[in-house]
Amino acid sequence: MDIPIPENPLLGGLSSGSNIPLETVEEGPKAERRDAAANRQLILKTAEALFAVQGVAHVNMADIALAAGVGKGTLYRRFASKAELCLGLMDEQMVNFQNQMLAEFRRMTNGGVPFMTQLEFFLDALVRFTEVHAPLLCEVQRAGLIQEPNQAQLPHFWQYMTVNGLLQTAVSAGELPQGLDIAYLADAILAPVKADIFQFQRQVRGFSVDRISEGLRVLVSGLRFCATHSDDES
Repeated sequence: MDIPIPENPLLGGLSSGSNIPLETVEEGPKAERRDAAANRQLILKTAEALFAVQGVAHVNMADIALAAGVGKGTLYRRFASKAELCLGLMDEQMVNFQNQMLAEFRRMTNGGVPFMTQLEFFLDALVRFTEVHAPLLCEVQRAGLIQEPNQAQLPHFWQYMTVNGLLQTAVSAGELPQGLDIAYLADAILAPVKADIFQFQRQVRGFSVDRISEGLRVLVSGLRFCATHSDDES
């Protein structure tokens, strides 16, 4: 049984120009594309260095342009906002994470691993990914970047579709009862991993990464209990 999880929407990068080769002729439009790619990489490396020292929240686009030695117009042609720049910094890591998850889902499904167990695996991996990238993810969330009108924010969209797909497939496989509000449950399960809530749990509540992951596992176990209880009543 295949899980209805979307293929990786981020292949090719989130920001325009991310796949432009550096090796090209030195004149005409190709040379301009080479310069654009070089500027993009310079901006990303500069922003990454500033974020590491000052923190994402304390660096603005003017700071990045000044440190990179480029004009604001050049900066904004590459990245329309700091949030878009943050997504650019996560391009490769997000693509790798998503592809790794898709490969694991295929492997586990072929091995007969229950879909609710696959959901636990995904949530644990997502917690640890969020821990690494939380400051960048918070900026993206704060800016409210969306993939398409009326859809969830990037990168929450792919996470939501993954959890939603696993829950739907668990229902089809008889691991969960029919009639559950899957759309709501997918959002509810992911709420603790939204960047701002995750940061609150880590920095204010003082929860460890393992504690957050275990808490999500308990929530998934509650759904399993729901399935068992439903079988007992029938």
